[in-house]
Amino acid sequence: MRRFAAGFDGWTVAALLIAALAALPIAAILVSAPEGGMEAIAHLARTVLARYVGNTLALMLLAGGFAMVVGTGCAWLVSAARFPGRGLLAWALVLPLAVPAYIAAYVYADLLDFAGPLQTSLREAAGWGAGDYWFPEIRSLYGGALVLGLVLYPYVYLLARAAFATQSLGQFRAARSLGATPAKAFWRVALPAARPAIAGGLALVLMEVLADFGVAEYFAIPTFSTGIFRSWLSMGDKQAALKLSAMMLVFVIALIVIEARTRGGRATSKDGFAAREEEALVALSPAAKIGATLACALPVLLGFVIPATHLGWMAMSERAIAAAGDLWSYAGDSLWLGLATAFVCVVTALLLVFAKARSKSPVAKAAIRVSTLGYALPGALLAVGLLAPLGALDVSLTRSLRDSFGYGGGLILSGTSIILIYALAVRFLTVAFNSVDGGMSKIPPSLDAAARSLGAKPARVLSRIYAPLLSPSLAAAAALVFIDTLRELPATLILRPFNLETLATRTYRLASDEKLVEASIPALILLAAGLLPVLLLTRTGKR
Repeated sequence: MRRFAAGFDGWTVAALLIAALAALPIAAILVSAPEGGMEAIAHLARTVLARYVGNTLALMLLAGGFAMVVGTGCAWLVSAARFPGRGLLAWALVLPLAVPAYIAAYVYADLLDFAGPLQTSLREAAGWGAGDYWFPEIRSLYGGALVLGLVLYPYVYLLARAAFATQSLGQFRAARSLGATPAKAFWRVALPAARPAIAGGLALVLMEVLADFGVAEYFAIPTFSTGIFRSWLSMGDKQAALKLSAMMLVFVIALIVIEARTRGGRATSKDGFAAREEEALVALSPAAKIGATLACALPVLLGFVIPATHLGWMAMSERAIAAAGDLWSYAGDSLWLGLATAFVCVVTALLLVFAKARSKSPVAKAAIRVSTLGYALPGALLAVGLLAPLGALDVSLTRSLRDSFGYGGGLILSGTSIILIYALAVRFLTVAFNSVDGGMSKIPPSLDAAARSLGAKPARVLSRIYAPLLSPSLAAAAALVFIDTLRELPATLILRPFNLETLATRTYRLASDEKLVEASIPALILLAAGLLPVLLLTRTGKR
């Protein structure tokens, strides 16, 4: 107990306060969900719960399976084989991450709907009528899973490729020397060694699918995210939204546990593909090389090239240019919201990183872990979890000010950007912390000790040592949080003030009204902004 108390310093207290603020949405959902008793749960079970659970699980299964097959297959091809375009495709396979899933949904709905250019061209070329042919419906569960899989498979690809690049060559070559075919050696040696990394990437994909709102809403797929949104905003049923959030939280916790366990099981070896890049483990015939090139090029084409090209084509039309007259207003809202969230996240991440470096208390480590769970929480869940307690606090605060000082205004927090920035900071604090923590790990503790031994005050140590050395990490953290804030949709839709319109909400509103041409320019800006984290991921993967 004395050792525990000795480690309970100021940095630990700061970490605990941040953890308490970050855990508030989860605590509010767990506390508020039991209200209403079993009758409310029974009502949900009789009406919508089965559809929400079934569609959410089916979407996760289909999109996750597609992402796992495509990501793992492409990672193995670029790691083990040599074929035309391999060097370019190894980098380009990450590009679909730059496309927000809801924007890909808008593009493919426009291209593949009955009135879209593809079906229209088929009818004109073949002379078909409306009932003369069958065409797969893109606005469906399968269409949503395909779109999500196309833009999320790079999570699996990146981790699987890293695993293939670091696993032992000797085992694979030994299996081949014992007579195993390349396919058998892959299934019996290479794939089991990379299984933890593949499972970790799959867990990230499933988290994104669970958190998705834009694709499910646009394709009319009832899921937990759309159910929470409709219960809270459309139906005004606070208890239903909280109960759905609590059920969704069970899925989130399960995925967090899976991701943590797989991350802890990864191992690397110096005798890997990266060490002997010039050698090919699998010799391909000329026809197989062409097939490998097409197999790796197709996901890039469908996941990035087609959405970006179609948006660019629509953005050049007169309607899109005319609709962009007020671009600066919602771009300005996005700018200041992103900057405010980035500032809060960077400052908070700095406090957590120093708490990690300076405090020896296990409480501080646990608090940091809790503080950085927000990225796994869906935006709709965060929004509902914050509105319940902060709304009650706002009412009490307003009543106290009215009774004590004669305050005659409305609610102070509700309807402002404060709650929105709070929610976004909780969600994206993990991004900032990982970047700043990576920079801090490269600073030797001896620099701090040497400066303090020479009489430098803490403020001088911070300005002369930490600030210059951490500046690249701080800039990267701010940029990543800024871009994630631009692209965030469900939390912004639920929590934004009436006079706030961001690029993401503007795109959503126009696309919901089937004004896809008018939505093309803000959507293209969001896609271009997403290229920065993709380039950073690619650079990290090369290292």
